[in-house]
This record gives sequence, C-alpha cells and structure tokens, in this order.
Amino acid sequence: MEFQLPSLSAEIEYGTVSQWLKSEGDRVERGEPIVDVEVDKVTETIDAPVSGLLAEIVALAGDEVKVGGLLAVIEDDGA
Repeated sequence: MEFQLPSLSAEIEYGTVSQWLKSEGDRVERGEPIVDVEVDKVTETIDAPVSGLLAEIVALAGDEVKVGGLLAVIEDDGA
C-alpha cells in the first residue's frame, strides 16, 4: 500500500521529512510511530496506517512532500 502524507490540518499543504523511525525492511505495526515530519516549524510524528513490511522509503529526510504525496510503500508480509 502507498503510505502518503496525511492532512494534518486544513492549512497545511506540505511537510518536510525530519527523520524515519524505522528502516526499509523493518516490520511495522498499525498505529506505530514510523516517521517525523516538520510542518509549520512543528514536528509531527506520523503512525503507520497498516501493519506490514516497510518495503520502500520514497521520501528521504529533508524532502518536502505535498499532502497526499508518497512517503513510502508498506507491503503485506502475511503476518
């Protein structure tokens, strides 16, 4: 599944990836914090929307991402 930057408020259009709390290949659980994103000089922690394998990180630390833009790909790992 495509893990996209969610809308954090009506005024926010972009966020900048601060750091990933998980690495490619790591298993993530739904609701687990996996990435920090800076919006309007505040850092928000974004949780995994589903459980699975963090297969690919698309947006790296420092990248600016539009709301709805692709952050990563999480694959079902059958667990």
